[in-house]
Parts: sequence; structure tokens; C-alpha cells
Amino acid sequence: MSTVNEKGSTAYLTGIVVVAVLGGLLFGYDTAVISGAEKGLQAFFMGAKDFVYTDFWHGFTSSSALIGCIIGSAISGILASNWGRKKSLIFAGVMFFISAWGSMCPETMILPEGQPDMTLLIVFNIYRVIGGVGVGLASAVCPMYIGEVAPSNIRGMLVSWNQFAIIFGQLVVYFVNFFILGDHIAPLIQSVGEGVNQILNINDAQWSINEGWRYMFGSEMVPAGLFAILICFVPETPRYLASIGEDSKAEAILAKINGAAKAKSILAEIKETMTVKTEPLLTYGLLCIFVGIMLSVFQQAVGINAVLYYAPRIYEAMGFDNPMVLTVFNGIVNLGFTCVAIFTVEKLGRKPLLITGSLGMALGAIGVACTFGNADLQLLCMISIMIYSASFMFSWGPICWVLIAEVFPNTIRGGAVAIAVAFQWIFNWIVSTSFVPMANSLGYWFTYGLYGVICIVAALFVWKLVPETKGKTLEDMTKLWKKK
Repeated sequence: MSTVNEKGSTAYLTGIVVVAVLGGLLFGYDTAVISGAEKGLQAFFMGAKDFVYTDFWHGFTSSSALIGCIIGSAISGILASNWGRKKSLIFAGVMFFISAWGSMCPETMILPEGQPDMTLLIVFNIYRVIGGVGVGLASAVCPMYIGEVAPSNIRGMLVSWNQFAIIFGQLVVYFVNFFILGDHIAPLIQSVGEGVNQILNINDAQWSINEGWRYMFGSEMVPAGLFAILICFVPETPRYLASIGEDSKAEAILAKINGAAKAKSILAEIKETMTVKTEPLLTYGLLCIFVGIMLSVFQQAVGINAVLYYAPRIYEAMGFDNPMVLTVFNGIVNLGFTCVAIFTVEKLGRKPLLITGSLGMALGAIGVACTFGNADLQLLCMISIMIYSASFMFSWGPICWVLIAEVFPNTIRGGAVAIAVAFQWIFNWIVSTSFVPMANSLGYWFTYGLYGVICIVAALFVWKLVPETKGKTLEDMTKLWKKK
């Protein structure tokens, strides 16, 4: 264990941040696992005798975790304020584990094994919602936790590591799904009209239909269990401890992170902004809450999850024969460009990255709109998707979480973050459920053209309304919003 010196222990800070960002990894893992499992899952429930598993049911089942995400993020403020940040994350880890087990074995020794019916579909979706609650909690509390323990001069970089973990979790599950599938064949599903489908290779794909999707969901038990155990060994955040009167514990943690002398001045600043434990949400004006909400709305409205959730289908629709390989490659590109944000956010600031990323996404989305469906421009279309995705990864992906973690004053942070993140998951659900119907009915040119326009509006919003928070302490945000 590192000895605490006058500058604090970097090893101590690194250790607790690494554990915290495991929540981000689980966030990414849980949201992306469906991309590899959804075809086998669809084919499995198409075998039900008591109902017809239509496109509607599959769309609902594929996105049911988002219902839990909305619930988890909505209650995150209450749990973070009453239980603390640490206990909230432990609860999230338990939810992840229960969901992974239940999604793998929804029969749970009660229902007949391997017999798809409406009851089993309902039980499966309940387990996915439970996992979504964990994702919603982690998505709100992990950045909050990191933001509250990190020194102001590196806070943006450390919170950005949470986004790196999300993208890394998605990449890991792309590989896991790829290796689980192995030499087995995924089912080929063809529409026969009115939302009804048929399986073209049911005999060859039998393993994927019966077993493959179960292993994909069950694989999450490993990182979920690890996170739930390790989070028990990290401290509570000093700002939460100060808010409940545990000043000596708060100062001890601050001393380990920042050094003994600086810990006293930081604690004094924290106490100065916490004359009351909480304040009404609109204490600092409607603009403060509006900015937080719109950051979340734009992060989803730019359409990125239409790529992350449906990547294999999109590449297949483009005419590529190896959609899973391209999905993995896309994940590697995403990871690399997330690193750009991590290593530049404290040098360039939050706003320049968001504006640049918005314009890059607009270019990529409009490129897809203009080239999709043209066999001669297939490669250019793929490059446009990569530009669109990479631009998100160094901007709205990590920077939105950085700003949500630091833009609100201490006394309203729990509730304000919960509202902002709830809006994020609501718009995530809207984009995820509207993408396929919109692309099928209005065309990919319209869908990606719309995303491109939204990206331009997002750049204007950041330029005009979002404050730059680089180098500011969390206590500075109280002063900033009081002046507005």
C-alpha cells in the first residue's frame, strides 16, 4: 500500500477509480450483449405455441432492459442521497448478477425448460428489466462517484475513463459473443409480412436457438460478481460523508487522495456549499436543470445507439458478408477514439470536444444518408459509419458524462443527475425502438439525414448554453449558477 504524502496517493485514487469504472464496463456489457444474442432469442421464441412472436414482441424484448434503465436512473438520486454512492453501486452489482443468471435460465427450475411460451417471455423480460435497473443506477452513480473523489485538475480525465470502460465492455461482449457462437450458425430470419417471420436454416442453427443466446447472457455473471465484491472495499465519497456530518472520515479520504494540507481546505469548501443537506432542484434556476437534461437528450438523439444495438443488422443491410467481424472492428475503433477524449479533455476542455464531435457525427451521418444502398459506394458508406461512431466516442460519449457529473451544484447534484440520466434513457429507448421502423418505412437516407441535422443542432446548443467546467472545482459550480 502506498504511503500518503503531501500530494496524496496516486495509487489509492487509481485503485478506487478502477473499481468504480467496472460499473461502466458492466453498463456497456449489458447494453451490447443483446446485439449477438437477439437473433437466437428471436428464433427461440418464434417456436412458441400459445402466441405469435412478432416484430413488435421482438422489438420490445430487445429493448426491455431500457425500461429498467429508466427506473434505475430515476431512483438513483434517492438511493445516492439516502444510501450513499457506495451502497447504491453495490445494489447495482447485485441487480446485474441476478439479471445475468435469470436471462440465461429464465425457467429457474420452475417453468418447463426449453419450452417457449408467453409466461417464459414475461419472466425473461422481467430479468432484463432487473438488469436495466442496475445499468440505470450505474450510469448515474459511477460518474457521480468518480467526480466526487477526483481532484479537479484530473476529474474530467478520470470520469472519461468511465466511458472508456463502457466502450470496452461493449467490445468485450462483442468478442465473447463471437467466440460463444464459434463454428455454430446464427439463425437466418426472413419476414413473411405483417410482423411475422420464418427461420430459413432452423436445423443448422439449432444450437444457437436453444443454447447460444443463454451463454451470451450468462457470461455477464463473471464481471457482475467481481464488481459487486470489489465495490465493497472502496470508500464512500468525501462529499457524501460531509453531507451526513461524517467530517473526520471525509477528511481522511481527502487526505489520502490530495494530501493532508489540501484536504482541510477542500473540506472547508465542501462544508461552505453544504449549509443544508439538499436544496430544491430549481434553486439555481431552470437553465441549470435544462442544460443537464438537454446534454442527456442530445447524447441519445444523435442516434448512436441505432449503431451500437443493431450493428450486425446494419452491416448486413449494407451488403457485407461478415457483419460480426465488422462489428468487432467498429468496437476497436470506438475504444481508440474514446482514448482521444481521455487524454485531451483536460487540455482542450469540454466544449471544444463536444462541438468538434457533433460536426464530425453530422458529416458521418450525412455520408451514410447519401451512400446507403448504393453497391458502388459500399466502402464509403462503411467509412461514414466509422466516422459517425468515432466522432461520438471522443465527444458526446465520454464528455456528456463528465459534464453531468460536474455541472450541478453539490446540494442538488443527486436529484439533478437522476433527472438528467432518466431523460437519457428515455431518449435511448425512443431512438432504439424507432430506428428499425423508421429505416424500413422512410429509408436509411432519411433516418441518418435526420441524425445529421440533430448533430448540427447539438453543436449550436453546446456553443450557446453549456458552461465550460475545465479546471473548476465542484464547489465552483454553485458560484457559477448563482451568477446566472
